[in-house]
Amino acid sequence: MAISEVEFKKEVKILNKVGKLLDDTLDSLGFDVNKEAQELVEFKKMMWENANSFDDGEASQVMLATSEEESKAIMKRKYFQKLLQIKKKPYFASIVFKDDDGEIFNIYMSLTYLKDKDANNILYDWRSPICSLFYDYETGPCEYSAPGGTFQGELKRKRQYKIENNKLVGVFDNSLNIDDEVLQEVLAQESNEKMKNVVNTIQQEQNKVIRNLEDNNLIVQGIAGSGKTTVALHRIAFLLYRIERLSSNNILIFSPNNIFTEYISEVLPSLGEANTLQTTFNDYLATFITEYKDVENFTDFISRYYSYQEDYPELVKYKQSDEMIEDMDAYLQDYIKKAEFLTDIVENEKNKVSKNDLNQLLHYKYSRLPLFERVEEMAEKLSAQFYKGSTKKKATFLKLLKKSANFEKDYKKIYEDFYLSPYCKIKLPEAIIKNFIDREVINYEDALLFAYLKGTLEGFIYEGSIKQVIIDEAQDYNRLQYIIITNIFKKADFTILGDINQNINPYYSYNSLEDLKDLFRGDSKYLELLKTYRSSPEIIAYTNKILNLQHVNAIRKDNNKPVVFRKNLTNLKDSLINDIKKLQELYKSTAIITKDKKEAVKIYDLIKDIFDISLVDADSKNFKKELVIIPAYTAKGLEFDSVIIYNDRDNSYRNNERNLLYVACTRSQHELYIYN
Repeated sequence: MAISEVEFKKEVKILNKVGKLLDDTLDSLGFDVNKEAQELVEFKKMMWENANSFDDGEASQVMLATSEEESKAIMKRKYFQKLLQIKKKPYFASIVFKDDDGEIFNIYMSLTYLKDKDANNILYDWRSPICSLFYDYETGPCEYSAPGGTFQGELKRKRQYKIENNKLVGVFDNSLNIDDEVLQEVLAQESNEKMKNVVNTIQQEQNKVIRNLEDNNLIVQGIAGSGKTTVALHRIAFLLYRIERLSSNNILIFSPNNIFTEYISEVLPSLGEANTLQTTFNDYLATFITEYKDVENFTDFISRYYSYQEDYPELVKYKQSDEMIEDMDAYLQDYIKKAEFLTDIVENEKNKVSKNDLNQLLHYKYSRLPLFERVEEMAEKLSAQFYKGSTKKKATFLKLLKKSANFEKDYKKIYEDFYLSPYCKIKLPEAIIKNFIDREVINYEDALLFAYLKGTLEGFIYEGSIKQVIIDEAQDYNRLQYIIITNIFKKADFTILGDINQNINPYYSYNSLEDLKDLFRGDSKYLELLKTYRSSPEIIAYTNKILNLQHVNAIRKDNNKPVVFRKNLTNLKDSLINDIKKLQELYKSTAIITKDKKEAVKIYDLIKDIFDISLVDADSKNFKKELVIIPAYTAKGLEFDSVIIYNDRDNSYRNNERNLLYVACTRSQHELYIYN
């Protein structure tokens, strides 16, 4: 609801006042930042020139003082950069809160804080406790939690601002009503090359995920278009603000592919935070599995299924199953139990160890360690025992231990033997086993098992510096992957986000993501995001039918543009050209989403001479979003203004491929065309 002219003029005066304070603060802070930087350089130079005149104690004290001053300077510089970032749009919302004592607080919300010369808060960081009232309550009774306790009162007003180049363009008073003017304006905007922050339109159900500090781990089931990824990134910004000594380098995001990593790359910087560490599960596999030249990526793995190139789907399904974890565990336990040293070892006439003593060390003293780590530890301790604490003979003892052992670190052989053992539920000819063992690039389904086997026997690569792990598209990870991840990041807390309706792994699925709760250390909470902000009601109605869904709640207002079907075409090329031109006149981005890569290449070759078009696959990092051709299983997490779904008549989506079609169709915001 627009405000009165009198109120608008008051708001203009406030904006001018804040703008003046912001300019003055930037001038003062900029002078301090430059001065301190010069002084720090000069001090370090002096330290270097006079290093020989300090004793060790003095040098340590000076170095500590320098480090502290450097940290303060870095923090001040970061704050200066944040103030520069909000210069043209100092704030985006405000609330008026009356506490139980009758005191009234007029809170203006920004991407960072701003104080006046008397240290009074003029702008509040959107992540501060009191600002949660804006996202969580309608006007009326309310409360918020802060380090000092829980504070109750009345929310008297909620107001949003549209500010461009430090000029007040619009002001709206609103309630919690989801279709408020600012939100609908944001939803009506065209899709961008990169995902943007939505700090001014975060909704109540999203805010519960973003601001949760009570639980170690969050598992979030969110329908298509519910803002899962956006919520995850805003949660990261919130955690960086609220958790002491947490930095971007302590947070890791698992992305589905490189396209997605690039797509989200501007959100955290736009919130005033540095991008976190990012990886894909394939990156981890490729790093850990050195026995193969490379690892097949997830996209190519599922492409084998959807393009009908997998000769043994039942075998792959078994490899992906929870049952396989139990079978592999039983096999590895038996392998470790049967591991032993068969002979005494003799380093010289004096230095001898009996096989019985060796096996005692292997199975009792060092049983807490993975098998091959036990051998390493034994070699080191034996060297220290016989050479007065020195480990210089470790390599010699390691060689003797390996020669005596009935087991060796040949992971390919150990993995192969599993399929020949009674623990494997599927009996396979040796030729088939050799086919997936003896290859340069290990299949994805084998890579997961191989990494688990190797990690169990020698230990996983422990990443102690990571304190928060974010996993997007969680439904595409099987249980074994979560077991591996929790073994790598043993001290981390997790935020897991996914949608079981968007599962495109044809070999594995969850009844509910809540099934993951038992896998993580500490408290785990399951939450749901049930509103979709991406697609029009017409598109949502169609996508609901694909999976027989009823619970999807559409927020975007009706655009009265029905889903368009193109069937029995006499000229595919002409029809595509006409539809693409029509959509390009209306929208900024259009995607042609095919069932598989082969079809994507076919359509690309058909129209590449007519349009400036990008052919996108899992390895793509940068592409022009105006017009792209992309397989459905690569389009996950992305969104476009308009989408054309294409598949050949002889390559239709089958009943068991409905999820893939659902993923493809839910990428569209405004218009959807179906070619079949």
